[in-house]
This record gives sequence, structure tokens and C-alpha cells, in this order.
Amino acid sequence: MSLEILNSTSIFWMLLAAVVFGVLLFVKAPYGRYARGESRFSIDNKLGWVMMEFPSFFIMLYFLVTGTINTYSLFLGILWLAHYFNRSFVFPLRLKTEGKRMSLSIMFLGALFNVVNAGLNGYLLAFISDDKAGAFFAWNFYVGLGLFLLGAWVNISSDNVLLGLRKDTGSSYKIPYGGFYKYVSCPNMLGEIIEWGGFAIMAWNLPALSFFIWTFANLLPRAISHHQWYRQSFEDYPKERKAIFPFVK
Repeated sequence: MSLEILNSTSIFWMLLAAVVFGVLLFVKAPYGRYARGESRFSIDNKLGWVMMEFPSFFIMLYFLVTGTINTYSLFLGILWLAHYFNRSFVFPLRLKTEGKRMSLSIMFLGALFNVVNAGLNGYLLAFISDDKAGAFFAWNFYVGLGLFLLGAWVNISSDNVLLGLRKDTGSSYKIPYGGFYKYVSCPNMLGEIIEWGGFAIMAWNLPALSFFIWTFANLLPRAISHHQWYRQSFEDYPKERKAIFPFVK
């Protein structure tokens, strides 16, 4: 596959993200707290998470092992693997969702999303990306890495707060407090947006940009829905909290 074809595919993928973003602003994706009853075709929730996320880990790993990879691309690939090792194997095992099911359609759509993103980014890093002289000393490396690490910290620490809420209450929902929940309803999603924004700055290519845009398109509408749900479900929900961006209504 040539760089021109890869970039054209990435542009199409970004345009599709814009369409999905518009739809998700008005239609809640039917999983988690918005699930519409139990689907006839479903899978254990933890297993569903693993099946949905692990393609991104293994596809990137395959490209890193089989490609003609340079040092900078290898570094980016390792960051990708670190994120998806947590999402694929650590996070699902920590979920307190015994007895909950995930629709197979949601699982397959999530897996397809990860296959495309990992395929575009992994192929470019493994077979097309040049070994740019001084890449580790360029401004975008330091800015991007700083944002990536900040986003990962916000994402994981916020997930820890949510997971801690269910230690004693099972699957019931409670108001999260502490950390970045002081400012927004969905700091875990904010962290992931920051993380992949940083990755796109480091990588500085269209596949990475397309992944960031897809992350934004998926998570911003979800965060708005969560924020509205919290306000409707809890009378004592903190009024000063925003949906996902601090100090932004």
C-alpha cells in the first residue's frame, strides 16, 4: 500500500468520523447504562471488552514484529501497545460487572473500529514511516509525549475512581468524587482525548490524526450524555461540574 492510498483512506475515515459524531449527538450508543434491555445475542461484559479491544494490541504488535521499523516508529508503537495492554487485559479484569452482558453488535463494531485504526497506524509505522533525523529532538515529540503521558495519567487515575466506587456497591451507580471529577463528569474520557491528541502530534501523520478525530467523535457525545444522566439521576450532583472540558459549559 502506498502512502497516497493510506492517506486517502485516512481522510475518508475522518469524514466518516464526522458523520458518526453528528449521529451520536442525538442518538445514545446502546451499551452500558444506555443498554435497551438484554440483547438476544450477547456476551459476558468482561469478555466483550477483551474481544473489542485486543485487536488493536495484536495488530500493532504484528506490524512492529514483521515491519522494517525505525527507532522513532518503534517508540510510538510501544506507547500504543502500553495503552492497549491496559485497555485489553488489565481494565476488563478490574471491572465489577458480574452478570452484565454486552451486545455482540456493540462488540463487533468496537472491534472493527480498533482493527481499522490499528491497521492504518501500524502499517504506516512498520512499512512507510521514514527514520527522520532528529525526530526525538523535535518540538512535536516533546509536546506530544507530554500530552500523551498527561492524558494517560488522567485516564487511568479517573478509571481508578470509578472502579473504586463499585467495590462495595456492586453494579449500582454513584457520584464519583476526587481527582479530576472535581471539574468534569468524565475525566477518563478527557484523558483519552488528550492522550491520542498527543500521539497524533508525535506521529504527525494522517492515520494518527484520524484516530484522534475518531476518539473525539466517539467520546465527546458520550461524555455529554453521561453528564446529563448524572444530573437527572442525582439531585445532589455538583452543579459546578462540566461535561468533559473544565470550565467549558
